[in-house]
Amino acid sequence: MNELKDAARRPASLLQTMRAVAWSFLGIRHSSAFEQDVQRLNPVHVVVGGVAGAAVFVVAIVLLVRWVVSSGVAA
Repeated sequence: MNELKDAARRPASLLQTMRAVAWSFLGIRHSSAFEQDVQRLNPVHVVVGGVAGAAVFVVAIVLLVRWVVSSGVAA
């Protein structure tokens, strides 16, 4: 039981932070997992991950639109 409490107090790794940000983008999060994230995540990592995720999303949408328009499907 103490091992679980120690794991909950340990700061989250960068991969865990990115997973939490990705799940937040999708809007799929359990309240218990959210509470654990609030205690463990570094706010700076969350902001950087959010900005990076938003940038990847925008670039993906732009590339998708360019591909659809250039293929002639949108004509």
